[in-house]
Amino acid sequence: MRGVRVEDAAGLADALARNRALMAPVEPWRSEVFYTEAGQKARIEALLAERDGGRAASYVLVEAGSGAPVGMINLGSIALGPLRSGGVGYWVDRAWHGRGLATAAVEEVCRIARDEIGLHRVEAGTLVDNLASQRVLAKAGFERYGLAPRYLHINGAWRDHILFQRLLHDDPPL
Repeated sequence: MRGVRVEDAAGLADALARNRALMAPVEPWRSEVFYTEAGQKARIEALLAERDGGRAASYVLVEAGSGAPVGMINLGSIALGPLRSGGVGYWVDRAWHGRGLATAAVEEVCRIARDEIGLHRVEAGTLVDNLASQRVLAKAGFERYGLAPRYLHINGAWRDHILFQRLLHDDPPL
């Protein structure tokens, strides 16, 4: 896992295109451009601008040796002050499912959130029937704390999401 770079655009576009059908039931609608190198370059540039503004941190999961992207994890909606919170989202190439990669990435992002950014909590949401992602979050120490009706527009409709959080520490805000 390393910080995302503009040079990752082609590899991410390939991985996303390969996994498009798999991710369609759990992702918002994406334009055709999203699955292209140009679309990913624009997305990465936007993510890097959010990082530079202190609002997000984005990482690519890479295959050892080749360095080919096999997933991505984002820590976004970073709020400092007395809240000190952020939200995590991730995906992993189908070929890498079941190997603990998503869990390890979520755990590492929580470490970064706590130790480098100084956050108190990280939250995540999953579709009610996304049991695989719920297992990842449970293994990474997240607890369920609620249900958000009609939370995100996914696969053609507003879908309920289960909300999870992981409290990272109880120290006062920096």
